[in-house]
Amino acid sequence: MKKTLLIRTALILLPLGVASSAARAQDATGFRLGVKFGGTYSNVSGDDVKQFTGANYSTDLGDYKLGYNAGVGIQIPVSSDGFFVIAPELLYNRKGYEITSDRNTGFAAGSNISSIEIEQQRVLHYVDLPILARINAGGLFFELGPQVSYLFGSKNKSQTTTKFSNGDKDKVENDGQFQTYLGTLLDNSEKSDLSNVDISGVAGIGYQLTSGLNFSLRYARGFNSIIDSKNSDNEPKVFNNAFTLQAGYLFQFGK
Repeated sequence: MKKTLLIRTALILLPLGVASSAARAQDATGFRLGVKFGGTYSNVSGDDVKQFTGANYSTDLGDYKLGYNAGVGIQIPVSSDGFFVIAPELLYNRKGYEITSDRNTGFAAGSNISSIEIEQQRVLHYVDLPILARINAGGLFFELGPQVSYLFGSKNKSQTTTKFSNGDKDKVENDGQFQTYLGTLLDNSEKSDLSNVDISGVAGIGYQLTSGLNFSLRYARGFNSIIDSKNSDNEPKVFNNAFTLQAGYLFQFGK
């Protein structure tokens, strides 16, 4: 159900975009300051990813973790007609990964348990600084560039849901210490096993109305492992992946 939030957001925002298309046109060649927000669909991947996350982890698109993002950005025209601009941004982005595992057999006789579902999440709080080159082709635009991210927080979450044959459910939050790939135990909000800096490449496509309202879809792929290597010479290589669906508005500040 959480996985449909991005689609629902797009359906809600679409009528706003249609209504705004009749607004007063603004000059596309001037400097612009904007705000944006949206959903983030993320996971981690790599040849050794299960060594980092634990068993039952899936990198399939349908198993990505849902989060959100928000921030500000500017557009600096490079060409006189506004065809080419540089677009730096500063965003808060809630990334990470999740694992869901089910147990359907092996319960004690008379327990009336039909299944046990365990959901595990590691939420990674980043400040992203993408610096993108953007091509404007009418309302359609394309963007590409590097992104530097700073990890300022991490949270490990776990929930066990026991389902009974009569339809009842019992949910238990069991956040606590977790075991790293090195076998050490950390507090559920500890991030000492992770690198503070992540470098990514970003590519995106979107549409901007003359009113300044815009929508975009991006993909960011990490280039360096998110694992902190200071305590190991042979750490697993694990990389951030994130799709972001955003809505934003650009304010005009002259040519």
